[in-house]
Amino acid sequence: MTKTIPYLWCCVLLLTGCLLSGCDNRQSTNGNEAFLSEDQTVDQTGQDAETARMVLRLKTLREQVDPMQHAFRSEDRLNLLKKASQDAPITLKLAWQLAFEQMLAGYSAQAGNAFETLLQQNAHRPALADPITRRHLKSLAAIAYMRMGEQANCVMLHGAQSCLFPINPAAIHENQLGSERAMRLYAEILSDYPDDMTSRWLYNLAAQTLGLPVSELPEDWQIPLNLFTSDVELPPFINKATATNSAITDLAGSVVAEDFNGDGLLDLMVSAWGERSQLRVLINQGDDGFVDHTASSGLSGLFGGLNIVPADYDNDGDVDVLVLRGAWLKHAGRQPNSLLNNDGTGRFQDVTERAGLLSFHPTQTAAWGDFDNDGWLDLYIGNESRPNDQHLGELYRNLGNGRFENIAAAAGLATDGFVKGAVWGDYDNDGLLDLYVSNMNGANQLFKNLSEHGQWRFVDVAESAGVADPRFSFPTWFWDYNNDGWLDIFVADFAPNAFNRPQALSASESQAVDVINCYLGSCDSPTKPRLYENLKNGQFADVTQSVGLDQPLLAMGANFGDVDNDGFLDVYIGTGAPDFRTLIPNRMFRNNAGTAFQDITTTAGVGHLQKGHGIAFADFDNDGDQDIYAVMGGAYTGDVYQNALFMNPGHGNHWLTIRLQGTESNRSAIGARVTLNINDNGTERQIHRLISSGSSFGANSLQLEVGLGQARQITTLQVQWPGGKIQQWSNIPVDQFIEIIEGNDQYEGFTPPMANF
Repeated sequence: MTKTIPYLWCCVLLLTGCLLSGCDNRQSTNGNEAFLSEDQTVDQTGQDAETARMVLRLKTLREQVDPMQHAFRSEDRLNLLKKASQDAPITLKLAWQLAFEQMLAGYSAQAGNAFETLLQQNAHRPALADPITRRHLKSLAAIAYMRMGEQANCVMLHGAQSCLFPINPAAIHENQLGSERAMRLYAEILSDYPDDMTSRWLYNLAAQTLGLPVSELPEDWQIPLNLFTSDVELPPFINKATATNSAITDLAGSVVAEDFNGDGLLDLMVSAWGERSQLRVLINQGDDGFVDHTASSGLSGLFGGLNIVPADYDNDGDVDVLVLRGAWLKHAGRQPNSLLNNDGTGRFQDVTERAGLLSFHPTQTAAWGDFDNDGWLDLYIGNESRPNDQHLGELYRNLGNGRFENIAAAAGLATDGFVKGAVWGDYDNDGLLDLYVSNMNGANQLFKNLSEHGQWRFVDVAESAGVADPRFSFPTWFWDYNNDGWLDIFVADFAPNAFNRPQALSASESQAVDVINCYLGSCDSPTKPRLYENLKNGQFADVTQSVGLDQPLLAMGANFGDVDNDGFLDVYIGTGAPDFRTLIPNRMFRNNAGTAFQDITTTAGVGHLQKGHGIAFADFDNDGDQDIYAVMGGAYTGDVYQNALFMNPGHGNHWLTIRLQGTESNRSAIGARVTLNINDNGTERQIHRLISSGSSFGANSLQLEVGLGQARQITTLQVQWPGGKIQQWSNIPVDQFIEIIEGNDQYEGFTPPMANF
């Protein structure tokens, strides 16, 4: 029977949006400050004038926003509430608000104590006498104590196994007070509400952090660990982020994996969306790990960026980066993006203004692709429209002189939607790049490229092609998951339909419960991902169920790569939501020869419990297999966590790494199609790849890293360059790095430096 939530609780929900988490943003384990202080002077020594203007522009915009109209400025909001409490008597409502913002700002112990004080000292108050309200208060206190335990252990005593599910004995909490308090409160809740799956899950999780076996818990509250056994056994990845100085501690953000300085080792650019979160450049030093070159990169003072997208837009041979800002922030999200031009040494200039890209919209996603095949990469930017606040899509045609022209309206792409993902791919093999757009709370769109004779035109064919779902979508990509030469589409779910859900649950918590229920055997969820298989006739078939992906994921960041070098593309999903209760494992799925996806999260050791965002597959140590960099951390000021670098243990399969260089095509060769014919243990088969950075959230390296199974050589290798030119080579040895330049008859082998992490 559904009860009405008391007015006080409704006020808190309206104030905060949902129950969300925090941690102490002053805690760091690797010497990297997560934030620059508000009054810190930006070092602009050698910084060009346009970059300095962007730094000032961002600072000015930040100062113009009222923190009480910005749901994610928890520290600022807390300070304002503290001031209000000094100027007037503390009411019950204000005390609740103070405790809530304490939690979001990272003062977890204080918040937990404050919530318990409200329970104990105000039990006689009518507003807190309702059982549902008291249940909420206990849940809030328990959440705060859970985060208190994570701060004291996973953050401050961070190690390679920290916060990986199932909890390894090496990661059991040394400071157990937080989890002990959380277990006590969850036990009280479960005694009265035994069907509360959120409390049951978090109760079991807290027990794991204390080293308590599941068998010692009350039988009705147990969640057996054998439910999380992987489908197949594989050697585990090892988190080497701390050991390589790449464990940046910050909020939600993204990553680009590229060789920014041309030394043959893949570097990192890492963003976080906080308005005081510094964009960072980490240069790969080989055996010595990564070194933070942010100051020398020219980026000091460039804050924010939930997502970043790479491309060599000016065809000068080095990779540039577009930084995207303002996502989720409504009116406060009217922020500029930044186009960062790389000079080839890993030093960047903000050229947004001179390039003609300066605009002010809430933005999370963009995609580079040469839609008109003129050899210059064009840019689609998807913005977030809401009722009465329209922000149309932007299509910038590259003019070839460092400038862009927005032709979205004429091309049919100035559409409104709450856009969360965008990717280019030639799904119908007609030689023209098409565009897939993932939307929140609306149909997804597949824009077929009908451009001809200099007339740029796109038409949405998603409904007729069968790819409009799910209606709550997030990361997406084009790929050829079954190696048949036709691009398929993956689009992940994020927010559920909250209808018929208990009022006690926020929307994101509802789907977190769905994830846990699916582990328990009930996968009936209103929102699931979609894998669309290309039928080669302009239509797609939904094969999600038949390949084993028909389950809720609550995906935020995600990407794909070949984790075992068998020649079939696998998936890594960063899970969660701002709501702290969405402590669910990140997921890894192995592609079993294009027929099914097997959950290998546990055996691979990559089930990170913190909130996963931008994901990048890349061979950081140049040993021939793909490693994974994952940006962790939440949305609220205090919800920071260390990023992860999962190093691939190797699986004994062969490989080939290809660096393509366009001459008539765009220099990055984005959009090129590569086909490899191999004999894998007596079986003749093809491997098909698209040159891209992968997902719409997180960027793989643009060099092509291909697993070959047990093939001893490549019978033929074919490259179809953007625009249609085809080149082919035969009898290529495996386990090597090669460079292919468009138009050259011969490829060149090369030996990059190795890195022993």
